[in-house]
Amino acid sequence: MSHVQEAARRRTFAIISHPDAGKTTLTENILLAGGAIRAAGEVAARGQQRRTRSDWMKIERDRGISVSASVMTFEYSDLVFNLLDTPGHEDFSEDTYRTLTAADCAVMVLDAAKGIEPQTLKLFEVCRMRDIPIVTFINKMDREALEPIELLDEVQDKLQLDTAPLYWPAASGQRFAGMKDLASGEFLQFDRRPGEPPHIGPATRIPGSDEDLIGKLDDYVHADLVEGVEMVTGLLPKFDEEAFKAGNMTPVVFGSALRHFGVAELLDTLRDYAPPPRIQKAERKGAVINVQPSDNDVSGFVFKIQANMDPNHRDRVAFLRLCSGEFRRGMRLKSASGKQLNIHNPLMFLAQDREIAETAYAGDVIGVPNHGQLRVGDSLSESGEIQFAGIPNFAPELLRRARVKDPMKAKHLRKALESLAEEGVTQLFKPAIGSDMIVGAVGQLQFEVMIERVAAEYNLEVVFEPAPYNVARWMACDDPVKLEEFLERNKSASGTDLDGAPVYLAKNAWDVGYAQEKNPAIRFTSTKERAL
Repeated sequence: MSHVQEAARRRTFAIISHPDAGKTTLTENILLAGGAIRAAGEVAARGQQRRTRSDWMKIERDRGISVSASVMTFEYSDLVFNLLDTPGHEDFSEDTYRTLTAADCAVMVLDAAKGIEPQTLKLFEVCRMRDIPIVTFINKMDREALEPIELLDEVQDKLQLDTAPLYWPAASGQRFAGMKDLASGEFLQFDRRPGEPPHIGPATRIPGSDEDLIGKLDDYVHADLVEGVEMVTGLLPKFDEEAFKAGNMTPVVFGSALRHFGVAELLDTLRDYAPPPRIQKAERKGAVINVQPSDNDVSGFVFKIQANMDPNHRDRVAFLRLCSGEFRRGMRLKSASGKQLNIHNPLMFLAQDREIAETAYAGDVIGVPNHGQLRVGDSLSESGEIQFAGIPNFAPELLRRARVKDPMKAKHLRKALESLAEEGVTQLFKPAIGSDMIVGAVGQLQFEVMIERVAAEYNLEVVFEPAPYNVARWMACDDPVKLEEFLERNKSASGTDLDGAPVYLAKNAWDVGYAQEKNPAIRFTSTKERAL
């Protein structure tokens, strides 16, 4: 198959949700329903033989949350799916944002009892910014839920997104009986046999006419189903694939990830409608170009760095989303800044499991082992002339001073914090005066994760103390001399980030406003664009 045909087989999607909506359970069951076959080497490992958790860190397993994006590649219906699992906790929203830059489609998981929650709204806004099509999976229908039409109205009102249910549920909670396929008219039966493992794979389908369902459904549930189907077919628009791909409409599937119900139907929806790799905007020698998946020049961008996935080695793996061409093992790629890499051992992932990829195509995500040469935001291509649009860094909400319990290991701690900051989840600032290490994060959980990871991966005990600063802002000025003069006058409130970019470290937002007012030529910003 040519690289154009191979790219057309790829479907790269992310799963987004509010914490506790069931994202990790859904991820695992998609892998089970899809057989979890990885493209590289055509290694098949079906069903329970390869039940691999996407949450691979110890803290994730202990607390039952996802705090790191991971990648899983599998084949289903002659397509290659790259599933990008994102952190569910809001403290890791920046990692999720970066992961969404690598996705062509998203599955939005809603808890049927709660509907749209604040974190779902935030993540949706990121999808909207990038025109990413969204498939909605309404989860936990086997528990008491809001009325389905109420859930769809909420999606319509809060997200300004037309909803087109492909299925319609029969009740919820203890009465949940299954759902009707609105296209075929068949009824998908929900099997609730106590004590038996849930059925993995497509649900049992029976003819959905009134005669066929009488006796199989409770009278009340049957009447409610008939009324619901009449209402949605009369009031809601039919599914329109073009509107979906433009990001204006979402197809809706109902189910229960924990009971494996609706998961295969969700996967079939992705198979039928998720778009192949998209055209990516970039620059070549200053001119704006569109990089097509069919282009011959191999190109891609780094959207994530993960350190120490293998605890036995101090490894650092860059997650490279390929955008064009046919990548072959051993290729030499160049960054837009002139760095060259010979990629001898590119990786394909299934959570923490990995294997060497001989080839990869647009839409695929490969791991590039490196020793710090690559950073989040780097572009790689054969020519070295392609630079993709940037991934922003966001100013942290919390700042803490890092201290190691054994003062003799301060240098080791700095190296550990630099390594973890290179992943992009936390940020590290060095004040101009003194030897403090200031770590910035979006939320408190990030510090807890850092404490556990530094202990597990570097054998160091770190303590995070209140810092003399509460706000960090990047500084830029068209006149380098004015910026230099400001930094010289304000050494006690100045520092640099991991890249050496100047940062203003302030006690509060008022201080930043005052500095801005007194120095109008200098820009104090809460985001910093990292060129790809």
